[in-house]
Amino acid sequence: MKRTVSIPVNLPHQRFLPLMGFCADIFNQHIDWALKERTWNKNKAHKALYADLRLQYPDVPSALLQTVRDNAMEAVKATKFKRHPKQKSTSGLRYDKRTMTLRGYQLTLSCIGKREKLILSVPEHFKEIFKTWEFCGGTLTYSKHSKQFWVRLVFETVDPPQVTGEIQGIDRGLYHQAVTSDGQFFSSSKIRGVQRRYLFNRRKLQQKGTRSAKGRLKAMSGREKRFMKDTNHCVSKKLVLQPGVAVFVIEDLSSISTQRRGKKMNKWLGSWAFYQQEQFLAYKAEALGKRVVHQDPRYTSQKCNVCKHILRTNRNKSRFCCKNCGHQTHADLNAARNVRDDYILSCTLERTQEQASVNAPYVSGESNLV
Repeated sequence: MKRTVSIPVNLPHQRFLPLMGFCADIFNQHIDWALKERTWNKNKAHKALYADLRLQYPDVPSALLQTVRDNAMEAVKATKFKRHPKQKSTSGLRYDKRTMTLRGYQLTLSCIGKREKLILSVPEHFKEIFKTWEFCGGTLTYSKHSKQFWVRLVFETVDPPQVTGEIQGIDRGLYHQAVTSDGQFFSSSKIRGVQRRYLFNRRKLQQKGTRSAKGRLKAMSGREKRFMKDTNHCVSKKLVLQPGVAVFVIEDLSSISTQRRGKKMNKWLGSWAFYQQEQFLAYKAEALGKRVVHQDPRYTSQKCNVCKHILRTNRNKSRFCCKNCGHQTHADLNAARNVRDDYILSCTLERTQEQASVNAPYVSGESNLV
């Protein structure tokens, strides 16, 4: 189990900003070479570029140059030559145990010239991680908006033991942030009201275009995002702290942004932080020994949870009325129960197939006696 701790730090700009620019150039040169040679092999990249880059950037530490090389090759491998990864002069700089050391609250970083040492100001709720977890590495980032450096430190510990309990399905939507299969509703009416207010204010200020309006837009930037983040934290915490629940089944919404639903609906879906909520729920559940699994969302809104009859007209907005058996309930609650039942059925089928593959099939005319 891994956790990332973000802490603001005061570092000399005249040393670290040039270093980040040099490392971005080194990264981009490795990317260009890898796309040209059609390979992400680190050994080949080292033999082809290391010597020239050491002469071109003599102030960059050797270990940091190799870390940037590894980062570039991993980026190419992840994209499979389909994209051209590129870093800017202030892009994040990854460190490992060779280039970053942590002893207690004292952090040392490789830089131009000698290493930079500083004492971290660690919040109280992070001190237990610093004391008992193992330090793995980190990333140095820079915010041009606030002109502030941040270190993102990665810690690792053993996974907690898995707990046993019930399986709960969760349906996520625009009108309800989450609906559970046992009947809990988390309304999103407040979220939609805040989003409409920020959208209205942004449009008015952008139309005005004065100096004070631009200053107001700058002050407003990030507020809506922070509000959404806080809401997702609250909802995911309430979900994961439910007693007796061990597995949370959610819909796989990875393709939700690739489908065309019209300008208004795409805008609405684009402003909804489904993935963030999923990540918050996953790491909170992992810390308690619980699990978050994904299920295919197809037909969960059209299928009756009682008789399993699928019909598009079964659902009318938030009302679900089965045309086959007459079952009536809230549409999101019906979908949450379908998500749970589909996952249970898929697990049952997998166990049945595994058991069938273990038992050798009987063939007529053959003897199993030795």
